[in-house]
Amino acid sequence: MSNPDKKIQKTSPYEDVPKRGYWRSGVAEQDPLAIDGLYRRKFRISRQDAIATAGSCFAQHIARHLEGRKFNVLQYEPAPRGMSTEMAKKYGFGIYTCRYGNIYTAAQMVQLAREAFGIAIPEDRVWERNGRFYDSQRPNVEPRGFDSPEKVLIARENHLAYVRQMLLEMDVFVFTFGLTETWAHKESGTVFPTAPGTIAGDFDPEAYEFQNHRHGRVLSDFVKLKRLLRRERDNPFRTIVTVSPVPLTATASGQHVLAASTYSKSVLRSVAGELFETYKDLDYFPSYELITAPATRGMFFAPNMRSVTDTGVNTAMSGFLAQHDPDGGGKSRAKASEKAVDVPQSDEGDVVCEEILLEAFQK
Repeated sequence: MSNPDKKIQKTSPYEDVPKRGYWRSGVAEQDPLAIDGLYRRKFRISRQDAIATAGSCFAQHIARHLEGRKFNVLQYEPAPRGMSTEMAKKYGFGIYTCRYGNIYTAAQMVQLAREAFGIAIPEDRVWERNGRFYDSQRPNVEPRGFDSPEKVLIARENHLAYVRQMLLEMDVFVFTFGLTETWAHKESGTVFPTAPGTIAGDFDPEAYEFQNHRHGRVLSDFVKLKRLLRRERDNPFRTIVTVSPVPLTATASGQHVLAASTYSKSVLRSVAGELFETYKDLDYFPSYELITAPATRGMFFAPNMRSVTDTGVNTAMSGFLAQHDPDGGGKSRAKASEKAVDVPQSDEGDVVCEEILLEAFQK
């Protein structure tokens, strides 16, 4: 006679794994335009939250979609009144919360925060080209440069005041990891968003060195950023990190660009995963997985196999907004996707990306 109170023994711990935990049901049988359950928010952001955005080129899409849904995306350095949208973008206005341009590495982000709080001043702050002077930390925001180094530094001080305000006032910080490769000033360790000589300045191998940051360095830099902000701020804040799905334009590592890109994205994804597991106030949004999943068969990339198409961006952002949009969070992914395409469409030219300029050096 069987005992009804006897516990039924599992034959395998995988018996309780949900469908999304199996490749066949979670990926192979899914519609790549709506992979169900891939992103489940750790916390919700609302339209009342003050949201700041920063990071690599792909982060520009996130800001655009959040603004399109009327989220409170902070903008501390708007374009001057009367400036056209095209001209504003050319001069770095309205791309991110502040006019810092693309921030490709965690090292660059924590360096900016330390500078904004007056803790450390980067070296080699002014670059020259053809008699014009540029901010080495954001050489692309003034395409024509300044007529003196002093004007560069005055503009930077004004910019840093806005950055400090952003870091103190934001409720949610959205940061996209883009690269592990960077160029640094040998003597001081100051890192730059682009190699000297690409936009401005002169490349001197005695003064500058190539760095390819490993997992420990990237993780340490982002943890330092979080600790710094906790120390400086009165109120807690939440963080959402993503990894850009855009491959490297070029590599200075000596590796094939495909291997170098895979390394870079693997390190960044690993860091994002560790941050997600470590901090309750930090969430990871899998835009990288949504764009590059085998189920998509590369259809989210443009013919250059690098730029992400509008369909890819909209698909990724639909997954994000379905979890965070107060009006759409409970609706189906399909409806969220329909709503996402209401956001003004973009093309590759709409995304400001200094890294793409490296193609000009191809022989």
